[in-house]
Amino acid sequence: LAGQSAETWTLLRRIAHQQPVGADGRSLQGSNPNTVSRSITEIIRHPDYSSTTFQNDIALLMLSSPVSFNNYIAPVCVAAASSSFYSGTNTWVTGWGNTGSGVLPAPQTLQEVQVPIVGNRQCKCNYGASTITDNMVCAGLPEGGKDSCQGDSGGPLVIKQNDRWIQAGIVSFGEGCAQPNYPGVYTRVSQYQTWINTQITSNQPGFIAFTSTGTDSDLSVSCSGLQVVFTYSPRSFSLILQLWFVDVPD
Repeated sequence: LAGQSAETWTLLRRIAHQQPVGADGRSLQGSNPNTVSRSITEIIRHPDYSSTTFQNDIALLMLSSPVSFNNYIAPVCVAAASSSFYSGTNTWVTGWGNTGSGVLPAPQTLQEVQVPIVGNRQCKCNYGASTITDNMVCAGLPEGGKDSCQGDSGGPLVIKQNDRWIQAGIVSFGEGCAQPNYPGVYTRVSQYQTWINTQITSNQPGFIAFTSTGTDSDLSVSCSGLQVVFTYSPRSFSLILQLWFVDVPD
């Protein structure tokens, strides 16, 4: 989270376990002198989270003590409520999840993938109108091949505006991983600015509006009458994910 409060608060999808967490652990093998660890002292789950639809798939974690930012650890800004994400806008996802459906073991080094935004109209065509809501944002390639996967849940979907990185989404669910016509689905964090500010009452995080340019091609998408049969699965929360300090491309 951007701002001073980012030193003690972090943004995440729903979480089922409490344990120490770390920052800048790019590799899970061996020791890293730049890694710091903190315990979680408080978890605030969204009260309207649904384990059936993954609506409101978001939580706030409070760290046991502040973390100092340096050349290896930095905060990411949070998308403001007025943000707009047009189809085709490039985003990046990072995590230690599987590199494909059923591909084990998971990598021990932090992975990164670039995927474009898929507008909600198109995403509803893919998943069904009742599955995708305004509280979600989708990203992926029509032909598949690049995506977040099981073990990446809770990880960040970030986007760059000028010299700032902004978190647009949180890894939530999808149909398998990197499947054609099934982009990854993420919690749209810009929808939760008010909720976050009501939970963090002092040293509130700063929010940055991401503004897409040009015309959104998603406005012309229509798929009326399309029948979609779909059973989606969560991206399986990984206990080793460090969301709040995001490694981003240069």
